[in-house]
This record gives sequence, structure tokens and C-alpha cells, in this order.
Amino acid sequence: MSRFRYLDALTTAFVVILLVSNLLAQKVIRIGPFWHIPAFSTSGAMVLFPITYIFGDIFTEIYGYAASRRAIWLGFFGTALLYAVSALVIALPSDPEFHNQAAFVTVFGFLPRILIASLIAFWAGEFANSFTMAKLKLLTKGRMLWTRTVGSTVVGQAVDTTLVIVITFAGVFSAHKLIEIIVVGYLLKVGYEVLATPLTYLVIGWLKRAEGIDTFDAHTNFNPFRFTGRQEQNL
Repeated sequence: MSRFRYLDALTTAFVVILLVSNLLAQKVIRIGPFWHIPAFSTSGAMVLFPITYIFGDIFTEIYGYAASRRAIWLGFFGTALLYAVSALVIALPSDPEFHNQAAFVTVFGFLPRILIASLIAFWAGEFANSFTMAKLKLLTKGRMLWTRTVGSTVVGQAVDTTLVIVITFAGVFSAHKLIEIIVVGYLLKVGYEVLATPLTYLVIGWLKRAEGIDTFDAHTNFNPFRFTGRQEQNL
């Protein structure tokens, strides 16, 4: 059982948001126009998925890289399970009175290439985000929180967005179109983080006081495949 009051609840919320984001991702939504910004299209996942990076910042800033690593792996396996069970249920024969198989397939029928792209991009992007967050905290000696919440997102989302678009659409769209999709998605996600910075500050400040912890990963093993490692904690 975790010795922290809120870590398990936060980890659960992180995984739930990730899974819901994957279900929303298949709808393309239209945003705008507003002010001087023209209308543009993006995945429905944009509503929730960037929040997973805010959670990653919270895990690393308060509980340390090891807690973030645990949450990332739980999210990874949870997403893989969603994909596997969805494929199994789709393949099972429908009851004669069930007339919504086509709609069910539309919602839960993930294409194999998208599955692979999503899992790889999520894993690599989240770990890049957490690693950058931990290192920037050491570099800034725990000051200027905004530099690491935004800086880690700049790195993590670059990895995530590039991988998911390239793996999914390489060979389908031209290089120019791929770059356009990557840039638009990347700017939206980073902008999301920047706009959420005041709320992130409030949540992190409150959790540090509530948990009585402020972790510095000075001696942490950053191997993403290792689940134990020393941490220096500033309590």
C-alpha cells in the first residue's frame, strides 16, 4: 500500500484519462475559426490526452521519476489490454438481436498500425517528458517550476507527436503533409500545457503540502525498464 495519500488515486485517474483518450481519438473534430485563427481539424483525443503530460509532471515533481515510471507502465499495459480485449469482443459472434456491430467496430476497432503507433509514441513521449522534468528540477534546484513543466512538455510532446504521426501515416501522406500534421498537433499540445500552467502550479503546491514531500532525483536510475532505484528526497 502506498505511503502517500493521493498517489494511487492520481495514478488511477492518469490511466483512466489515457484510456478514454484512446477511445476519443478516432473522431476528427473541427475547431474554430475564432479571433484571427482559421478553423482546423484535430483528433478528439486532444480534449484529454495532453492532460496525461500534466499528470506526468505532477508525478515526477512531487513523487519522483520512479512513481512516474510506474504510472507510465500501468498506462501502457492498460492501453494494450484495451486494444486486445476490444479486438477479441469484435471477433466474437454477435447475438442475432444485436444490430449495432458496425457502430461497435467503428468505436472499438483500432487498426493495427494505429495501435503500434499509439503505444510506442505514448511510451517514448511520457518517458522523455518525465526524464526532462527530473533533470530540469536538479538543474534549477527546484526553482522556476514553469521552466520544467513547459520544458518537459516541449521535449515529450515532440517525441510523442512525431512518432505517432510518422508511424501511422508514413507512406500514406507526403513528407510535407506529415510535417504539417506534426507541427499543428505539437503546437496545440504545448499550448494546452502553457495555458494549464497556473492550474498545474496550484495542484503541485497543494499536493506538496498535503503529502509533505518534494522529491529530487539526484541518485535515481533513469532506466525505464528498472523499477527500483535510489532517490534523494527533500522532505
